[in-house]
Amino acid sequence: MRKTIEVTLTAMALVAGLATGAVAADAPRRPNVVVILADDIGYGDLGCYGATLVKTPNLDRLARGGMRFIDAHAPSAVCTPTRYALMTGQYAWRHPPGSRILSGVAPLCIPKDRLTLPAMLKQAGYTTGVVGKWHLGLGETETDYNGEIAPGPRDVGFDYSFIIPATGDRTPCVYVENHRVVGFDPRDPIRVSYGAPIGDGPTGARNPELLKVKPSHGHDNTIVDGISRIGYMTGGKAARWKDEAMADEITRKAVGFIETSAGRPFFLYFATHDVHVPRVPHPRFRGTSRCGTRGDVIQELDWSVGEVLAALERLKLADDTLVLFTSDNGGVMDDGYQDGSGDDRSGHRCNGALRGFKGGLYEGGTRVPFLARWPGKIRPARHRASSSATSTCSRPSPPSSAGTYRPAPGPTASINCRRCSPNGPRRRAASPSSSTAAGAGWRSAKGRGS
Repeated sequence: MRKTIEVTLTAMALVAGLATGAVAADAPRRPNVVVILADDIGYGDLGCYGATLVKTPNLDRLARGGMRFIDAHAPSAVCTPTRYALMTGQYAWRHPPGSRILSGVAPLCIPKDRLTLPAMLKQAGYTTGVVGKWHLGLGETETDYNGEIAPGPRDVGFDYSFIIPATGDRTPCVYVENHRVVGFDPRDPIRVSYGAPIGDGPTGARNPELLKVKPSHGHDNTIVDGISRIGYMTGGKAARWKDEAMADEITRKAVGFIETSAGRPFFLYFATHDVHVPRVPHPRFRGTSRCGTRGDVIQELDWSVGEVLAALERLKLADDTLVLFTSDNGGVMDDGYQDGSGDDRSGHRCNGALRGFKGGLYEGGTRVPFLARWPGKIRPARHRASSSATSTCSRPSPPSSAGTYRPAPGPTASINCRRCSPNGPRRRAASPSSSTAAGAGWRSAKGRGS
């Protein structure tokens, strides 16, 4: 059982070790890697974690086919810091630009010279892609959306990107593909402000009669698609997204990346918008759960995961693909819009029995679902891991010929791959996070920056 836990917890480190040569040449062939990072999914939101008022058959199937962690924690209780940690293996509070929730005009918070998970895998021959919510900043200074938007995902290791620049409730409400706004019309330039209002377009504060979803607090700036946002925006009318089509659009792009990359090892980072606000499910999901709009978008999220899994199976890639699913932070009910979640009386508890919510210091803010499937490497069915885990464990330390731990250049929360590969020493792989180092014989890797 311990071997299974170690292989599961350090699967990403093994992939990185294969990429960098830290794992022996006779180790298994390089798997494809799909990391699905959901938004605001709490510990009690999935069927495989005890939810009864929502149906999540695809995520439940993923859990049955691999390992379900019951003590997994996001690196932060909010979004940007978790995403920074996942990409870099570094706690976001060590690099302040990545430690706060960024606006839609914030510059890229990942230094271009920092080794990232996608950059490392790209160097090893992986095709790398990111689809969905980015929220790590774009550009050198305040973002200009009217031309090539750089630096961005392609400057930190991704070959392909199709992203939501910040969040669904923040301007600009446009998609960016390979550093350019999708559907951009130069005759209608985009301007974005997080300070003074710009333009004469309607806002939630001035024109509440135009809203199809009203804010409960904040979220009363520029109206896009009948929903007022955080921040102001003018222009880009042809490029603006439709909220109810967002899950379909980004899922289609994720599946498309898998299809075009199937001939060589690939890494897909699929960061869903669901279940972040504004919660606007596609009509085919409205009213399908037993706990209101938030339950409906949970089921929409499950559909997106199912489409990715189906693509892997259709292309006969499932057996050679490591799939990881987790959330950027714990769940929350009312997060700024009157979508019924704040008044939900169904009995659904987004964080199960845990105290607290997204953004808070209690366990409900960081303890999240974590599922891992790698056929033939992770034992399927009935297995759960009580060892602590965190999504910070994406970047390994350089290999050590003596088999000792060495911190990576710059302070990181990292893992030595030799100690955690199925063919290497099994005993006491380094815990990926000093804050979650309890249990099952794990110990922290002490060194500069740990």
